[in-house]
Amino acid sequence: MTALWTRTELEQATGGHFLPAAGPSAPLGTQPEAPARSLTDQAITGISIDTRTLAPGDLFIALKGDASDGHAHVQAALDKGAACAMVHAADGLADPRVLVVADTMAGLQQLALAARARFTGKVVAVTGSVGKTTTKDMLRLCLSANGPTHAAVASYNNHWGVPLTLARLPRDAAFCISEIGMNHPGEILPLARMVCPDVAVITTIGSAHLGHMGSLDAIAAEKASIITTLPAHGVAVVPDDAHGASFFIQAAQQAHAILWRTGSSPDSTAHMGSVRSGADGTQFTANIAGVEVAVHVPAPGLHLARNALAALAACAALGANLPKAATALQGFAPGKGRGALSHIAGGAITLLDESYNASSASIRAALDVLHHLPATRRIAILGDMRELGTFSTTEHAALAPVAAASADLVFCCGPYMKTLFDALPTARQGAWADNAAALAPLACAALRGGDAVLVKGSLGSRMRDVIAALETLNTVEPI
Repeated sequence: MTALWTRTELEQATGGHFLPAAGPSAPLGTQPEAPARSLTDQAITGISIDTRTLAPGDLFIALKGDASDGHAHVQAALDKGAACAMVHAADGLADPRVLVVADTMAGLQQLALAARARFTGKVVAVTGSVGKTTTKDMLRLCLSANGPTHAAVASYNNHWGVPLTLARLPRDAAFCISEIGMNHPGEILPLARMVCPDVAVITTIGSAHLGHMGSLDAIAAEKASIITTLPAHGVAVVPDDAHGASFFIQAAQQAHAILWRTGSSPDSTAHMGSVRSGADGTQFTANIAGVEVAVHVPAPGLHLARNALAALAACAALGANLPKAATALQGFAPGKGRGALSHIAGGAITLLDESYNASSASIRAALDVLHHLPATRRIAILGDMRELGTFSTTEHAALAPVAAASADLVFCCGPYMKTLFDALPTARQGAWADNAAALAPLACAALRGGDAVLVKGSLGSRMRDVIAALETLNTVEPI
């Protein structure tokens, strides 16, 4: 396995130093014995910030957070086979595998910058109000068909997830995909500067985090800041119908970058024809910078077609082979809580699991998928959308008409979803409860064979509790 980092490179990148080689590992606070072999040229093959997922050969970085401090787990990391550990508090440590830096978060960021500086492949960064992780996962498939590809894990898109993705970037990869998120003003630009993308993708502009941002204009401006970090003639892939297009234009002019618009307009650089979506997947044809491809995504939803189109446009901008990329999308599967379809209660009920997160746009998209699923009845189980601030009441109430049109019964939990529930016609009201745990048995008792069920809510609304209850159902009454 090619080394991700060497000890010398770690010291050079971070300005830190390894403790004197008085011996190999020993319990914290004790003097180790003489080393069995030199550590000077030891290869580091991965990076971990969590001992639960650490693999032998990893560098363990002891990050200090609000609720935990990785310094408490340094010995556990070394005992599990970590090649070395980065700390900024070395009290009681006497192990030559310990790298001491001024601050471990800064050390992680310095590793990220060093990894980006040495990387000779192409980098794409993805942001947007919804669809970031799905688009990133699609890009991983598309680009992997064209060469070795490194991508962010899960939704690693914040102040530690972005540098961790870069610090893990193999030196021999052809492509790197970074996901960049935000929930407050000014968070995207420093992360995007660290990533220094060749291509940037903005998936959508929507009301997610509206409570912190104040307006859709502010959200569009924040997302557009990623475009300013592109090189001259770099490409920004943006929706042709997004709010705040003027911010994209201004940012592109500032960076001397090129805007590629995606959507259904034939004037867009990447446009798709009619979309057919059902339980067996989503199909459409696309013209991307003059190249036509047929696309099949084995999951339902118009929003997935839009994500796939953006991913393919980014591939084209990077010079990848589009037919290979489009074919690779046949291997796409929605992530857990991100639109995965399954059958429960002995196959009698179809479950659409969207429990990971929620915004106004993503709930509308999920309800559209539910509406088109084959079923005797369609049931929506919805939890609160978070981080909407003073806009919470209006944003939740505005979903009532589409919920009533898409579902036969609607179950809601949380104080904000009470607004939506109360706005529903009586015939559409299933039940409301204060929280997901209280709602779960009410929803389970109402289900019948032939139902299709959508579960969606912000992560903090714990809709995963509802999913867990549904998955325990063995049988249900017939309709």
